[in-house]
Amino acid sequence: MQTIVVLGAGKSSYYLINYLSKRAVELNYNLIIADAVIANLKETSNIQTIQTDLGNVKNLKEMVNKAHIVVSLLPPFLHIKVAELCLELNKHFLTASYVSPEIQALAADAKRKGLIFLMECGLDPGLDHMSAMKIFDGLSKKGAIIKSFRSYCGGLIAPQSDDNPWGYKITWNPRNVVNAGKGTAQYLEGNEVRYVPYHQLFKRVTNLEFKDYGQYEAYPNRDSLSYIKIYGLKDVDTFIRGTIRKQGFCKAWDCLLQLGLTDDTVKISSEPKLTIADFVKKFLPENVSYESYLKLDDSNVKQKLSWLGLGSNENLNFTNESTPTELLQNIIEKRWKLNPGDKDLVLMQHLIEYQEDGQNRKIISSLEIEGQSQTETAMAKTVGLPLAMATLLILQNKIEAKGVIIPTIEEIYNPILKELQNHGILFREYTYS
Repeated sequence: MQTIVVLGAGKSSYYLINYLSKRAVELNYNLIIADAVIANLKETSNIQTIQTDLGNVKNLKEMVNKAHIVVSLLPPFLHIKVAELCLELNKHFLTASYVSPEIQALAADAKRKGLIFLMECGLDPGLDHMSAMKIFDGLSKKGAIIKSFRSYCGGLIAPQSDDNPWGYKITWNPRNVVNAGKGTAQYLEGNEVRYVPYHQLFKRVTNLEFKDYGQYEAYPNRDSLSYIKIYGLKDVDTFIRGTIRKQGFCKAWDCLLQLGLTDDTVKISSEPKLTIADFVKKFLPENVSYESYLKLDDSNVKQKLSWLGLGSNENLNFTNESTPTELLQNIIEKRWKLNPGDKDLVLMQHLIEYQEDGQNRKIISSLEIEGQSQTETAMAKTVGLPLAMATLLILQNKIEAKGVIIPTIEEIYNPILKELQNHGILFREYTYS
């Protein structure tokens, strides 16, 4: 009997574990879930939970050794260690995270051993690849030439739970939220490579509209260019991938960036009773308010920053040295947490322009998914289910490709997209001439 080992049981694990648990008896495999904290997971004859420190290499190796297939939901910095152990012990490896250069370097050895290291098989990256490639392959078969591709995705909050000025709450890793966009974004537009440095990123936004949810905005992701070749779009003159936020979010977040509160390169020593206002003052000239320094004239931005508590006498209560990013994360985690009864929202949209039979045409493909609860989130659903479904494809020997791969090939995306429709994850496509 084969064994699937899931490393990590955090926020994005609910649907993945639930899906794999339900199929364990039917497909005759064992399922092991391992993490430092295991809560509300029931063991059965096919399902085992193990509480262990996966940051410890010895423990990690022990878990990998139990598996035929390893699914990692651990923080991205641990993926390389898991992948190296999978290579050493001849185990298949899956994750929703981006392919790192270190893991890509294992590609030849993984392929030689007949192993599948499937990366980027969650929401974004993941569903974006699969849904886009299905459209691209369909158009290519008709002889169409794809000229422009713009793709945007965001984990947001459903309108009925939108009760703060930012229109945002944390539905995934809070560390990733405060570090979003760091680095220089690069993309192709009008046949020119464009670069947007981090300090300008949140000023470069695009407006979007969703049928059931209205107006949003998006800023460019770090590196769009590498996917042009991966997607096989040799004739494209515009290629942009970006992140969706509620309208007005980016202008206010840019203020935090300009103040220096997203800096992760310096350490601030702990001080007794350091308030949020004191923390912000450290980045300002003497006797200058953050409103004056930023020359704020937008009441909506003022409201967002005030609600976040930048002028607050609330104590930060930290005991060790922390970076501004870490302190900002502490602030937003308290204010942007999901409340009981809150529902999250996942939005994705592709805008594709192409030529067919001498005519210019456009496709808009949109995904709109609401969560059910704090546990059954849209984020966990759209990250976890594609990964779980891919795991079972490997278990049943339905993926022929080997090495380090992402879900841009038909043998992966077709069955997953078809199965996702049974779970309410469906893209709506509209074609315009």
